[in-house]
Amino acid sequence: MKVGVLMGGLSNEREVSLNTGRAVAQSLERMGVECVEIDAGRDLPQRLLEEKIGLAFIALHGRYGEDGCVQGLLELMNIPYTGSGVAASAIAMSKRLTKVFAVLAGVDTPPCQVVGRKEFTEGKVAIEMQAPVVVKPANGGSSVNVTICAEDGQIAPAIELALKEDTEAMVEKFIEGPLLTVGVVGIRALPAIEIETIDGFYDYKSKYTPGNTVYHLPARVDLAVEEKAARQALLIHNAIGCRGQSRSDFILDASGQVWFIELNTIPGMTRTSLLPKAAASAGISFDQLTLDICGEALAVEA
Repeated sequence: MKVGVLMGGLSNEREVSLNTGRAVAQSLERMGVECVEIDAGRDLPQRLLEEKIGLAFIALHGRYGEDGCVQGLLELMNIPYTGSGVAASAIAMSKRLTKVFAVLAGVDTPPCQVVGRKEFTEGKVAIEMQAPVVVKPANGGSSVNVTICAEDGQIAPAIELALKEDTEAMVEKFIEGPLLTVGVVGIRALPAIEIETIDGFYDYKSKYTPGNTVYHLPARVDLAVEEKAARQALLIHNAIGCRGQSRSDFILDASGQVWFIELNTIPGMTRTSLLPKAAASAGISFDQLTLDICGEALAVEA
C-alpha cells in the first residue's frame, strides 16, 4: 500500500509539520513502506488524485490540517487516514468545545471566558475573569500568541494579541505548577512526561528552541497523580471521540489537583517530540509507533 504523508500545510505551524512529516516518511521508508511526501496546499485534491495513495498519514498541525478540514476531504475522496475523524478533530481544535466535553466527562479544567473578535472590538463584552489568567487563541496551537497576565490591566492587550490569530480568545484561570503531558495511542495511555521550562512558560520558543525546556520521564510526581492524569487523558480522548493517537496537557497545582488544559489530536512526531519520547519509555520504538498509528487507521476501515 502506498502511503501519502500529508505535511506542511497552510497554518502558522507549517514548519513544525514539515519536521513531523519528514520524520514519519523516513520511518516508513526504513520499514520498506512505499510512501510519498505531499505538501498539503490548495492543490491537495489534485495531488491526492495524482499520487493514488491507499492511506493518508496526516502529519499536519493547526488550521486546515488538524481541525477536520483535511479529514473531510479524505472522507469525500474515500481515502483512509490516520488519527481522529472529522467531528473529533473539529472539537479538539476548539479549546472552548474541548472544555465542554471535559466537563461532561468529569475531567477537571480551569474556569474560563471566551471572547469573540467582533464583540470585543465593538466593546460589547465585559471581561469577567480576574488576574492571574492565561489568554490564548481559542482555536490555535503551539502556544502562538499566548500571554500570562499577572495584572488585570494586561488582559485586554493580551486579548487583542490573541484575536490577531483567531476569531475567538480564551481567558483562562492561571494555574501555577508542573506541566504534565500524557499521550494516548489506540486504547492505551503512555507514561506521563513532566515539562520544565527555563523561563517558566511553555510557549512556542520553549517548545522548539533546543535547551529551553527539560523533559522529565518519568515525571517527578506521585504515582497516584500520574495515574489520575492517565485516566483523565483516556476519558477526554474517548469523550471527544478521538482515535489513533492524542496528547493531553495537564497542570498540577500546589494542592495536588490535576487540571486538564487541552488535547492535541495530531501530536508532533519527530524523534524529539513528546509522544515518541513517551512511547519509547513504554518500549515502543519510533518505527513501531508509526506503524501502530497506520494500523489503527486501517483497522477503522476493516
